Amino acid sequence: MGRPTKAKAIERLRKILNELPELKSRSRDSHEFIKWRRDSEIAIGHTFGKDSEYVKEFRTCLLSRIARTEWTQEQEFHKDYMRCLDSAASVLESMIDEIEEYWEEDEKSPDTFRTEVKSPKDTNKVFVVHGRDESAKQTVARFLEKLDLEPVILHEQASKGRTIIEKFEDHSDVGFAVVLLTPDDVGALKDSPDDLKSRARQNVILELGFFLGKLGRQRVCPLVKGDMETPSDYDGVVYTKLDDAGAWKIKLVQELKVADFNVDANKVM
Repeated sequence: MGRPTKAKAIERLRKILNELPELKSRSRDSHEFIKWRRDSEIAIGHTFGKDSEYVKEFRTCLLSRIARTEWTQEQEFHKDYMRCLDSAASVLESMIDEIEEYWEEDEKSPDTFRTEVKSPKDTNKVFVVHGRDESAKQTVARFLEKLDLEPVILHEQASKGRTIIEKFEDHSDVGFAVVLLTPDDVGALKDSPDDLKSRARQNVILELGFFLGKLGRQRVCPLVKGDMETPSDYDGVVYTKLDDAGAWKIKLVQELKVADFNVDANKVM
């Protein structure tokens, strides 16, 4: 079991710390306290290690300082319970302070993830996301080759015993992605089953989202063929029409240049 990220560790401990005030209206024998104590020990164990001194310290601060007998006054026993809760709060706050002060920042965040993406200076690979339109796929792939780029088409790569998602992830180390949104499927709202609209395949939408997250919008060019429904979360972005006249080629070259690819449109125009 590896150590959690800094943000996750702080979130985990703050959660049990924030639950503590509610316990002051309960008793040491209550179901709520027993559950909170166990949940807290598990959280601290997953954060620092189940056999760590942190777990032992937390257990110690919750130990009763007086023995409960038939002569022990309930008020005295409750005060001891309150002192235990206050002690637990102090220990948890100290743990959070320690994490904030001394733990290294999380290695991977959305920003650092993007900086690890290969630049066009390091690769000439362009992933081609496609559906069932074989003609569109081949047309775009051959155009990229004429620009001295290497189109990556998933089904053309060796499987090597990998699952589809493993194969996809292994070949996603590219500098750019062209996503072909072709009208291969149809769909409708549940309340309007007869209002069918042309859609791209589900794998195409999934891979579009993947590359938007990995490469950023500036390195993804969606090409839309015909009149079809497009993802609503991507509304506002100017789609490039995959037209028969070939105007899409000029637009794709422009997008590649903006993404720092050294391409020469004169080779294909």
